[in-house]
Amino acid sequence: MNIGIVCYPTYGGSGVVATELGKALAQNGHKIHFITYNRPIRLDLFSENIFYHEVRTKDYPLFDFIPYESALASTMVDVARFHNLDLFHVHYAIPHASVAYLARQILKDYDLHVPVVTTLHGTDITLVGKNPAYEPVVSFSIDHSDGVTAVSEFLREATLANFAVRKDIRVIPNFVDLERFYRHKKAHFRQMITREGEKVLIHTSNFRKVKRVDDVMRIFAKVRAEISCKLLMVGDGPERRNAEDMCRELGYCSDVFFLGSQDAVEEIYSIGDVFLLPSETESFGLSALEAMACGVPVISSNAGGLPEVVIDGYNGFMSPVRDVDKMAADAIRLIKDPEQWQTFSENAVKHAHTFSIANIRPLYETFYDEVINASQAALSPAVH
Repeated sequence: MNIGIVCYPTYGGSGVVATELGKALAQNGHKIHFITYNRPIRLDLFSENIFYHEVRTKDYPLFDFIPYESALASTMVDVARFHNLDLFHVHYAIPHASVAYLARQILKDYDLHVPVVTTLHGTDITLVGKNPAYEPVVSFSIDHSDGVTAVSEFLREATLANFAVRKDIRVIPNFVDLERFYRHKKAHFRQMITREGEKVLIHTSNFRKVKRVDDVMRIFAKVRAEISCKLLMVGDGPERRNAEDMCRELGYCSDVFFLGSQDAVEEIYSIGDVFLLPSETESFGLSALEAMACGVPVISSNAGGLPEVVIDGYNGFMSPVRDVDKMAADAIRLIKDPEQWQTFSENAVKHAHTFSIANIRPLYETFYDEVINASQAALSPAVH
């Protein structure tokens, strides 16, 4: 198949999933055309089946804001026409689903019909999409996509509960590349930042309020009071400054490393003992899954789609949102019991394997075929 993938090219989960899926599809023989305003962060390999099409915009004095959506629609039309696309797969509802609808309508003037699959990822539904300024467009775009997927059962139910949509939504979970995410031998890295016997706690996110980074700092303070340990904060975002201020106020900044956005996160996870994810909500919990694949048990909230990834008492522990005391106690209990930690670590890897990209990619391929066949059948003249 010739597939056009539209996504955000940043470190966010939707961009990561879109890029990794495109790479896996390309390795399976499909031709993949990424359409976005920058080269996706994880598009780090050369392949004869992968193409990147930049959405070029130009600032005009007339516009307060650059009309990116119009430029994206035009680029999608151009790529579809000149590369014979079979399908658009757009990731994140805003604005990609509505732009895909516009591009599909324009292509009809060229006697072309390119069906659209929309994948819902999280805040496009649970946060941004619920804004009254966007909700009618989001609902319309979902209903007028040829196929819709969500990355978790939680997100599917949230979409149906909060939007007046009639479209069937297929749950196809996020995935992990097990050839990349496994426990690498990085003892030298650990020795650089820890003393003998010290433990390593890790948090990865986009440092937005919904991630409750302040709770990460509070959990670490409680764990550190009982166990010699370090905290690695991976990522960047608006709450980073507040987290830095907290560790200064609490007096443990020498034990916290703010690493910023990192490409080789698997190397960081490989020295971890516990992964912290106390989020207000998570549509899935991709960072937790990647940490688990590297053998790191997870201490998390029980919000959103996290119970579909973290199994309480098996590969980690879950707590109600804001229950910092329990999260810290669970982390301490796990770290202090090497036998239990080893069991949880092995279970984490075992469970992560069920989300292997080798298992998930065929689900998308099957769905693509269904959407394309249904679209072609709808265009065929009725037989009398």
